[in-house]
Amino acid sequence: MRKIFLPALLAGTLSAQPALAQDAASLERAMEMIERQQEQLDRQAAEIAELRRLLEGDSATASVTAPAIVAAQGSASSTPGDPAGVQQAPIPLERVGQAPEDIDRPIELAVLDNQGSVVTRRGQLTGEVQFDYARADRNRAVFRGVELVEAVLVGVFDINENRQDVLTAAASLRYGLTDRLEIGARLPFVQRSDTSIVAPISGSANNDAAATIDSSVKGSGIGDLELTARYQLIDGGGNGSPFVIANLQGVFPTGTDPFAVPRDQLGRAQEAATGAGFYGVTPSLTAILPSDPVVLFGTAGYTFNLGKDVDTIIPPVRIEYVDPGDAISLSAGMGISFNQRTTLNLGYAHSWAFGTQTMTSLLEPTAEWSNMRQTTSRDLQIGRLLFGVTYRATDRISFNWSVEVGATDDATDLRTTLRIPMVLLNGF
Repeated sequence: MRKIFLPALLAGTLSAQPALAQDAASLERAMEMIERQQEQLDRQAAEIAELRRLLEGDSATASVTAPAIVAAQGSASSTPGDPAGVQQAPIPLERVGQAPEDIDRPIELAVLDNQGSVVTRRGQLTGEVQFDYARADRNRAVFRGVELVEAVLVGVFDINENRQDVLTAAASLRYGLTDRLEIGARLPFVQRSDTSIVAPISGSANNDAAATIDSSVKGSGIGDLELTARYQLIDGGGNGSPFVIANLQGVFPTGTDPFAVPRDQLGRAQEAATGAGFYGVTPSLTAILPSDPVVLFGTAGYTFNLGKDVDTIIPPVRIEYVDPGDAISLSAGMGISFNQRTTLNLGYAHSWAFGTQTMTSLLEPTAEWSNMRQTTSRDLQIGRLLFGVTYRATDRISFNWSVEVGATDDATDLRTTLRIPMVLLNGF
């Protein structure tokens, strides 16, 4: 019996050794699979943490690490020997909500022309087209005679009416030399119509239709060239301080000179001028204070006009020299943002233009007036109410529409302007 059991036990032991070896190899493969799965779990945990940071707004970190995590996950899921044999697709990054638009957009104010924004940043080129219409009506009654009693006049009583319509289309460019310094140029094309009527009314000494003088002249062509430089002195916004910009504007008389237009024998212009005829320099300061959703602004400037010899005959005098008066200008107002794209602007601007000095002499001197005389016209008070709307259509194009209404007798009655600035080169 023992002889039979021992050989059988020995044979069973020898036959069990291959099975034990196979079990050990399977256990080793299972441990490797567990390790790979643990690595995948660690990577997925890191990805979930990254997604949480993304949802909390840490998009800067997510933009750097999320692609690396997704790439690592894709390479790991295709590792040879994976028992599942299936590549797991990376979890897509989903945007939750909508990020605010135009966070770093420059401030634009429709009512302040090219001084209504923070300077153009370095390397950026902005082009602008502008369409402008202005209307001025001036009526003046002139009485030359004797007043006997109230409402009883003996003499000449004339009505002088002047109407002026000016339509301007302009193109301008602004370029940022640095993040603080901007230069620009603007060239307008002017279409102008002037009408003047002088007519006596009832009670005049020589009341007849023939005495009525009705003259109408028109003119069109290039206007005066404007060159500008703007430098940002103070950074504002974040700490409650305003943006402060120093501006310098130069006007060059490239348009038609009002003293050089053709005239008839009576000295009346036969063509409307498209320019002022004088050089001018205007330094100014602009302050813009953002206080969400309101932007406060103000500008103070002084215009120097340079006189010149004109040598123009307007009978009965010869105009020898003209020096336009300088002017002080102030403006202030606010912009109210309705959303990221639309802003309403309200303000008031006032200019005090000093009198123009003129040197004249008679064509036929008299005993009373034999030498050249100097006269100075009265000062002008030009007040304007400002209204404007700014609409930012895209990151590159805006629409600025503004209206000016004259608040004083010397001001233009109405001016409306549409400006369309466009970013042509986005900078460095």
